[in-house]
Amino acid sequence: MIPALFLAHGSPMLAIEQTPYTDFLAKLGEQYEPRAIVIFTAHWESETLTISSTDDVYDTIYDFGGFPDELYQVKYPAKGSKAIAEMLEQKLTANGIEVRTDSTRGLDHGSWTLLHRMFPKADIPVVQVSVNPFLAPELQYRIGEAIRGLGREGILVIGSGVTVHNLRMLNWGQKTPEPWAVAFDDWLLEKLQSGDLNALFQYAEQAPYARQAVPRAEHFVPLFIAMGSGEGQAQVIHRSYDLGTLSYMCLQF
Repeated sequence: MIPALFLAHGSPMLAIEQTPYTDFLAKLGEQYEPRAIVIFTAHWESETLTISSTDDVYDTIYDFGGFPDELYQVKYPAKGSKAIAEMLEQKLTANGIEVRTDSTRGLDHGSWTLLHRMFPKADIPVVQVSVNPFLAPELQYRIGEAIRGLGREGILVIGSGVTVHNLRMLNWGQKTPEPWAVAFDDWLLEKLQSGDLNALFQYAEQAPYARQAVPRAEHFVPLFIAMGSGEGQAQVIHRSYDLGTLSYMCLQF
């Protein structure tokens, strides 16, 4: 069975830089041979959950600015899968979750930067799914629950986001993490490993430094979706920090 993953996509530069984190992603990809990938990305927001539905090759979206020209030359020509999209739509609808489909949107950097490192051949069908950051954590978890078991069918589910993501509190050039960012991740990990869903759903009120770590929820909610879709206890598979406060903590479920 393929576990569900929560992966930090961090800076778009991970697509071209060689770092311990990109080495981790490459080795992680070597562990799995999924027949398809379903990825919930923080960089596609919609009020109604939206599923990419196409058999064509995706465009690569450069939804960022001010980076080196080399980054804008990277392409990730993966194909979609209407069949997997239809299966997702059926599972979600059967669980009372309203969905739409989209046949034209490309892969944003929340998806292709990670996949470029993990599966560089771009030969695995990808279905990209939006997030609604304004839904309660309980409802995000329910979205994951609705598709639980895909790992048994050879489908890799990825929640692409970041646990600590506050662009206003980045410290450029700093390689050691700020204590408050570590404290937030420590709390999160403790609650994940103890299975304390009530506390996790109330992270905004209970977690230390929650306002600093999650000023806006779009990068955080893919964690709840990945957690809901998994079938095992949370395990940390990577943990590092960049720019003082940007967390690269990754988990499998």
